[in-house]
Amino acid sequence: MKQYKGFFIDLDGTVYAGTDPIPTAKTFISELEARGIPYLYVTNNATKTQEDVVEHLKAVSGIDASADNVYTSGLAAVDYAKKTYPGARTFVVGEPALQAQVEEAGLVIVEDDIEVVIQGLDRFASYQKLATASTAIRNGAAFIATNPDVNLPTEKGMMPGAGSLTAFLKTSTQKEPIIIGKPYGYIMDGALERIGLTKEEVAMIGDNYHTDILAGMNFGVDTILALTGVTKPEELSTISNKPTYTLNDLSEWRFE
Repeated sequence: MKQYKGFFIDLDGTVYAGTDPIPTAKTFISELEARGIPYLYVTNNATKTQEDVVEHLKAVSGIDASADNVYTSGLAAVDYAKKTYPGARTFVVGEPALQAQVEEAGLVIVEDDIEVVIQGLDRFASYQKLATASTAIRNGAAFIATNPDVNLPTEKGMMPGAGSLTAFLKTSTQKEPIIIGKPYGYIMDGALERIGLTKEEVAMIGDNYHTDILAGMNFGVDTILALTGVTKPEELSTISNKPTYTLNDLSEWRFE
């Protein structure tokens, strides 16, 4: 096994399964800490702040993390917008975490003369909010979507995700968004910048071939599939473009 200088790690399905911990992940992360190997939790969830994720990790998995260990698609969208459209007049379709991140980045949140629309999951979105976003996009505003996840698992079953609202805006505007989250490369680009390593020095770890693993492949970094979540061995057997490594769980990774 290649000895990487850093890791990007997915959360749900890799570190925990909803509210259930995956114990081998905690052991793996403890080993990273002991060896001083940097890592980032890279997640498509844009409804949580870094601090929210840290709190959830502690409560569910007993893992101590800092906000600097967390990189969400919301943060990645804001990083992209700040770099590409500095100081832009921005309209947010998203929940308080995303709104706060937009403000902290120095982007001006407005409801008219909109230059950029940043859209994530918004479980409280009104028709008026979506209409404002749609009108701005049709009038030329940049359309940035945090992630493509059309559904997300809940205790009530699968519920609409950020990608469902993206589909609404795509249909109403006939415009294609810039999609930031996995499996697209923008989130990986931001993560690589934050971790301060090269593509050859890091690996992407995740449980979902179609998001985590393809994100790594699309970005040109090695990938480690943990069979602890979405992707099952029988599905992987039908896929020709395999991950760099496939593990039953993270206890199988060897550091030496």
